[in-house]
Amino acid sequence: MSTDSEILQRSRETPGAFAELFERHARVIAAFAVRRVGADHAEDVLSETFLVAFRRRADFDQRWESAKPWLLGIASRIIKKHHAQEAAQWRSFEASASRGEHTSDGAIDAAGGRADASAAVRALAPRIAALASRDRETLLLYAWGDLSYEEVAVALGVPVGTVKSRLNRVRRQLAPPGSRTSARLTWIAKEEF
Repeated sequence: MSTDSEILQRSRETPGAFAELFERHARVIAAFAVRRVGADHAEDVLSETFLVAFRRRADFDQRWESAKPWLLGIASRIIKKHHAQEAAQWRSFEASASRGEHTSDGAIDAAGGRADASAAVRALAPRIAALASRDRETLLLYAWGDLSYEEVAVALGVPVGTVKSRLNRVRRQLAPPGSRTSARLTWIAKEEF
């Protein structure tokens, strides 16, 4: 099985080889986009992400075997261009949370043990929306993109230490008053977002 790096290298001579990269990562990029801008705009983000990636495939850092962080970084930058839609999505999420609606197609209902996590997410939505955009972007790449610290750093083009400090700041900002641990927030972020 070829690495993403090998596929991108091969696609320079044989452009059709790029389709294999799309097949590997389209679902992850689409899921990230749906969570960030909603289903109505996710397909546009997905298409634009792979169009940009195809055009810039020669710029991919060949030291990385996986293109997932690179693709999520491209998607994140595209989403920033669609900031108005993202802000509307957060307002919608906050409004549905305040009405007690679930936003995960029944998955929360099906997992009764996660009811407390759902309540925590509803409570966090306005606070997540209020985060600085770079902090929110870091959190969402980590939580929704399921990237490691190192992969988030690649996606955002920042040092790993910056990712760690941003996530630490986010955890402190989102932690309930008087809370001394962020483990629960990390679990909520990974499971619910």
